[in-house]
Amino acid sequence: MLYAPHHLLVPSRFAESLLACLAIAALGCGGEKPPAPSAAAAVSADADGLCRRIDAVLRHTQDGRLLDAGVHGAWQVVHGVLAFGPDFPLAAKGGTAPALGYLLEGGSLVGWKLRPGSPGVIAIVEEGSTMGQGHPDQWLGYLSQCGVGAGGDRLTGGIPLDAPLVVGGRTFTVADLLAQAQHDIRAGQEATWTLMALSAWLPPAASWTAGDGESWTTERVVQMEAAADIPSAACGGAHRLYGLAAAVNAHRRATGGPPTGGWAEAARVVDASLDRARRFQQPDGSFAVRPFERPGTSPDVFDRLSATGHVFEVLALALDDERLAEPWVARAAERLVSLMEQTADLDVECGGLYHAAHGLALYRHRICAP
Repeated sequence: MLYAPHHLLVPSRFAESLLACLAIAALGCGGEKPPAPSAAAAVSADADGLCRRIDAVLRHTQDGRLLDAGVHGAWQVVHGVLAFGPDFPLAAKGGTAPALGYLLEGGSLVGWKLRPGSPGVIAIVEEGSTMGQGHPDQWLGYLSQCGVGAGGDRLTGGIPLDAPLVVGGRTFTVADLLAQAQHDIRAGQEATWTLMALSAWLPPAASWTAGDGESWTTERVVQMEAAADIPSAACGGAHRLYGLAAAVNAHRRATGGPPTGGWAEAARVVDASLDRARRFQQPDGSFAVRPFERPGTSPDVFDRLSATGHVFEVLALALDDERLAEPWVARAAERLVSLMEQTADLDVECGGLYHAAHGLALYRHRICAP
């Protein structure tokens, strides 16, 4: 089913708050077979049924909702790539092409605005845009997460830094986007998606000098994001928490031990926020529409889908295997699948839909049988 850009849909209060949001991918960045799932692979009959339902809603979300380069913008398309990687299809030039390849090879799409910079490639920020990049380094952050599992393992190869990127007829690489992000970072800025990229591609001890002469480390970015407000951040704070969780996972992976320093504070913020989401969880398993701030639901199914999908994506990344198998998480997974089934034939706001799909894909990889 072809569906309209999210700004053409009838808006709800929570959907309106998501117009600046954007996040990535689970399975599909390459042809490599995903590794066997971790700890909780032995599922009950009920859980096995849930896994089959997850498979069905993911198939429908990818194959039953074809985006069109002549109708949709980069905001919508990058969300689709977030959930499904380079195999995510895009109708373009009279046919169908892999969306990620289309973008990296210089394909034309409203909102995909890049230009050569110094020292790398600048992705232009259009605050309040419904088609383009609404926050610093959104495109970079989501590309960095393509094919990255909750434990940091590369499920399907990921996107390497040396992947070619065509801008204005010239060939750069994804590394040029990262170099520009490091050059342009400033104290006090929103660095949610910058942190995703730093955590995916650089070691925790990375350091550099920004364009204004300031010295930076990945830990300084972690501390800056951990000190920033959660509920007032994009999409109720879900993306900021995702970035912090990705940083904590990367630190644990690199050191083999518990988080320390700035990463320990990031872990505290993530844990406290997810505990609030659990306490505010609704009886039906969905999450509150202001999930990290207070309890409360909405009569609008799209609000509930978006809120639950955004929170579930963070859970699937941040929780260890034991906590991911807890009943409250299973209830949330079941409710999220039900909401996606309920809206399968409706136009759905792209951000909430694809973040939900991303979270379910991560969850499926960790919980379900191969």
